[in-house]
Amino acid sequence: MFVLSLAYCAWWYAFQLGIDAPFGGAGAIGWNAALVTLFACHHSLLAREPVKQQLRPIFGERLRSVYVWTASLLLIAVCLAWRRVGVTVFQAAGPVAVVLTAVQLSGIGLIAWSVARINPLELAGIRRPPPTEGLQTGGPYRIVRHPLYNGWMLATFVTPHLTGDRLAFAALTSIYLVIAVPWEERSLRTAFGEAYARYAVEVPWRVIPFIY
Repeated sequence: MFVLSLAYCAWWYAFQLGIDAPFGGAGAIGWNAALVTLFACHHSLLAREPVKQQLRPIFGERLRSVYVWTASLLLIAVCLAWRRVGVTVFQAAGPVAVVLTAVQLSGIGLIAWSVARINPLELAGIRRPPPTEGLQTGGPYRIVRHPLYNGWMLATFVTPHLTGDRLAFAALTSIYLVIAVPWEERSLRTAFGEAYARYAVEVPWRVIPFIY
């Protein structure tokens, strides 16, 4: 389900969100913002330790898998229920299109590199992390503390054909990521203590170098 949701979202972004259509109005943007907010509430609130403590007696060791299953289904629901925004913001051609495509592919590569460093099976809830596993600070994590989010922004924003739907999806999900970062870092500081504090000093940028 985890892989299916990501594959479907990628196909949806590439083909469905690239359709040029009349402007859907502010109502479509508001509806889509509500969809992303629903996904964000599950994704962030259920990842907080107080909430997990309440759910562990119910799901036990399956809690991570239940979380991933639910998040995957919600991602598919966002794609299916999305209301078309329409319009083309811009469409590049020639060398500019090649450059933008290369940057977008570099974002996808950064996502894959970041996931590989933290083990995709753990991310998908299939395998539990070993109790001795430490803080990941190598590879792309030497550039920013959340390189997966950086890759997501590059992959969704930087495209040679930017429609209103692609812009809305990129903006709404990126806003969620920026808001979620402090919560996530609070959990990381709790989990890794002084090690994460030192890491934050060594790598000062959270998502975007020299900006945030």
